[in-house]
Amino acid sequence: MKDRVHDMGGRDRFFGPLPPIDPDEKPFPHEWESKAFALALLANRVSGANLHAFRHAIERVPEPDYLSGYYERWLASAEILLLDSGVLAPGAVEARARRLRGEDVEEPAAPEAHKPDMPSGGGGNLRTVDQPPAFAVGDAVTTRAEMRAPHTRLPAYARGRTGTVTALRPGHVLPDTAAIFIGEYPQHVYSVDFTSRELWGDGAEPATVTLDLFESYLKKAE
Repeated sequence: MKDRVHDMGGRDRFFGPLPPIDPDEKPFPHEWESKAFALALLANRVSGANLHAFRHAIERVPEPDYLSGYYERWLASAEILLLDSGVLAPGAVEARARRLRGEDVEEPAAPEAHKPDMPSGGGGNLRTVDQPPAFAVGDAVTTRAEMRAPHTRLPAYARGRTGTVTALRPGHVLPDTAAIFIGEYPQHVYSVDFTSRELWGDGAEPATVTLDLFESYLKKAE
């Protein structure tokens, strides 16, 4: 599976160094952005989705739309969620926009909703994991290079890289399965330290990068 546009960590073809944060920047510089924010959150609820499915939807926004702006991709992801669950018919948004422009276009009939139904182990994403952790603080671990799930929290730049476990975190719902509604499958989560040169080569500025990674992403280093 090809890595999607959202997974751009460590790539140099996008934006270059980030500009300094403007402390006086407004949360929503334009009024429509606050409406887009609210619509995306409502779409998540109406479609029966969860946080992981919302992220998965954002990852499926086509590259030109994804790169057009932050709230532009939130709007696009809201449409994807509503299409996935049958709340919207394919082409409905485009047809409505054309009608608002005065074109004589017939809107598609409303589809039959088919919202996802996945059992939940409780509110939030923290879960108890019955089996003991496979790794301990100080263990050298290597991330799995073959990870190509439709949705995963293992970034492409960290696949097949070796680091050191520095902390054991509480168990969490596994995003890879929850995003596509096949189960929560909670796992242990580990903080793993990597050197920047392990991730990006000898030319990288020396630094330590810490990632919180699910147990299934890791194996003992050889």
